Amino acid sequence: MTEDANILSCAQFQAQLPEFIGSGEKIASHPHIQSCAQCRALLADLETIAEAARQLFPIVEPPDELWKQIESAIKLEQEGLNRE
Repeated sequence: MTEDANILSCAQFQAQLPEFIGSGEKIASHPHIQSCAQCRALLADLETIAEAARQLFPIVEPPDELWKQIESAIKLEQEGLNRE
């Protein structure tokens, strides 16, 4: 956060919002969010969208065998290139 976080305009805060989100910082405790209903509503909307996206595209761990198959395929490809 900047030293003058309390006096950020909505435009300035929203321009920095991707950085705040990417940093993992608790945005809800940011002074601008505490004092600005419009940006609080925007943040709530973004959180709703992010949650909906997580539900649409859940993270699925690939099976352990997949990595072995990939490694084997790479080795075969490398061996084929070395023969040429």
